[in-house]
Amino acid sequence: MRFISSVLPLRSKETSAWWYAFREDQLMILFDGKRAEIPFVPDLSAFKLNPVRTQYLGQLDGKPCYTVELDPGTKLPDGMAFLGLRELFGRIDDELFWLSSRAVQIKNWDKNHQYCGRCGAQTVPVPDERAKMCLKCGLKNFPRISPAIITAVLKRDKILLARARRFPVKLYSVIAGFVEPGETLEQCVEREIMEEVGIRVKNIRYFGSQPWPFPDSLMIAFTADHDKGEIRIDKKEIIEAGWFGATGLPPIPGRISIARRLIDWFVRTHSG
Repeated sequence: MRFISSVLPLRSKETSAWWYAFREDQLMILFDGKRAEIPFVPDLSAFKLNPVRTQYLGQLDGKPCYTVELDPGTKLPDGMAFLGLRELFGRIDDELFWLSSRAVQIKNWDKNHQYCGRCGAQTVPVPDERAKMCLKCGLKNFPRISPAIITAVLKRDKILLARARRFPVKLYSVIAGFVEPGETLEQCVEREIMEEVGIRVKNIRYFGSQPWPFPDSLMIAFTADHDKGEIRIDKKEIIEAGWFGATGLPPIPGRISIARRLIDWFVRTHSG
């Protein structure tokens, strides 16, 4: 599957489309308890739904895609379910899943920018770009993306894993944090690791990136080597941390996240 982003719909009324319809941040899907499907229909009238707002996303394999905001009180149509995106991972094609990540972020941006943050006047969509413009002062707002770093820190044949206070279960992962204004990605790596576990790193190297819709992040992944210092957790965000070998890992994140890709890379390159 190949997705092409666009803000200008190109479809006839007879053409079916992918519909990403959200009640709050839960996606409406066809669901039989195991198998999930994104609705692929001409419009949502078949489900007797009246969208609050709709945004065109682009085309997936030549078929149009839309994101839809439903009223919070929307009743679930027969044969459908509302699922959070974490629950949906692995139940649909990966391309459709990551398009849902785009869809929920654009839906939320549309919902949260109905009025100007500078003067309070109403905003309107800009016809040829993904933007909302204030009718009074002319301020433009574009979809927000919050860059964050995530880093696998290595010390010889071990990886640094930490348990954050926010984790709902006893789960360990690599260090992550949001980039501050005026900060480079490398500076953010150094600062976050120092703040959370009290060590200095060197040899910072780019690994990869991943959109992360919880709520609107772009995760930029790095690897780095331990340079100086012993683990000293901050006890605010991090409550446990340690060095782990490839064959003695604690519970780690599922494969939905780039954190897991970093850990899997470490295991592949440091086993045996």
